[in-house]
Amino acid sequence: MNIGIDMMGGDFAPLEAVKGIRLYLDDTNVNGPATLFCIGQEDKLVPLLTEHNLLNHPSIKVIPAPEVIGYNEHPTKALKEKQQSSIAIGFYLLATGKIEAFMSAGNTGAMLVGAMYSIKAIEGVQRPTIATLLPKLNGSTGILLDVGLNADCKPEHLNQFATLGSLYASNILGIQQPKVALLNVGEEEGKGNLLAQATYPLLKENTHIHFTGNVEGRDVFYDKADVVVCDGFTGNIVLKMVESVYDIAASRKLENDGYLSRLHYENYGGTPVLGVNKPVIIGHGISSAKAFKNMVHLAEKMIETQLCEKITENFQATTR
Repeated sequence: MNIGIDMMGGDFAPLEAVKGIRLYLDDTNVNGPATLFCIGQEDKLVPLLTEHNLLNHPSIKVIPAPEVIGYNEHPTKALKEKQQSSIAIGFYLLATGKIEAFMSAGNTGAMLVGAMYSIKAIEGVQRPTIATLLPKLNGSTGILLDVGLNADCKPEHLNQFATLGSLYASNILGIQQPKVALLNVGEEEGKGNLLAQATYPLLKENTHIHFTGNVEGRDVFYDKADVVVCDGFTGNIVLKMVESVYDIAASRKLENDGYLSRLHYENYGGTPVLGVNKPVIIGHGISSAKAFKNMVHLAEKMIETQLCEKITENFQATTR
């Protein structure tokens, strides 16, 4: 199993990426870790890999990438002009089959553009989506999508998000027949804005999901649904609000609470891009070592479960 890591992406790169790899290798069976393709600037990577006893590790391959795409650069322009950047080389390796998954905590726009133009969307998927995990009060975990990739959506897009989220919940989270719900301002059918009203009947008729109706914002942390569907504008607001709740908890010294600690982004590593042909994971810009470690574990699971292949099969069956 070969996984590519953009070692230059993130506010604390490449140090936290290197420390994350060390954590990953320390908690992985010595006979079974993935081969990690560490893509980045050699002059910065080699000393850190040496310091953490990783330079000559059999599971580590250093891939030189002299250029870096900054956070404020235009994604399409930067990918075109910086073909020797860590993100551009990562997508080249992914598209050519040298690696099976690619992850970065760098420029989100460049990661999304790279995914769409190098490995492309799965045939039949109108718009790929990004998702986040929802820790529930009963100890289980759900998923919310879209959380920012598609601010403006049509009902058909939300219907596809429901299918993508359901496949993720069953294959990655291990939930049998995940309950799918539409985020709305009321539980009754017919509630909400025009988008919600037009989406509800599509979800009701979707035979690839187990649709249970509408849920309200107050329900997302309870066990009313495993997959919560919304447009990216709404989902991003929910995501940022959850992050602020954790920050408030931390400021009040409550971050070690059994439930509140599960709200921290680093526990989940990164956000998967669902609906593209190969596993792509986008990390938070402030990703820590623990977040990088968990991104690698998520990439492993997406490869092992053949999630992208199962999504492809599902959408092929839908279009027949």
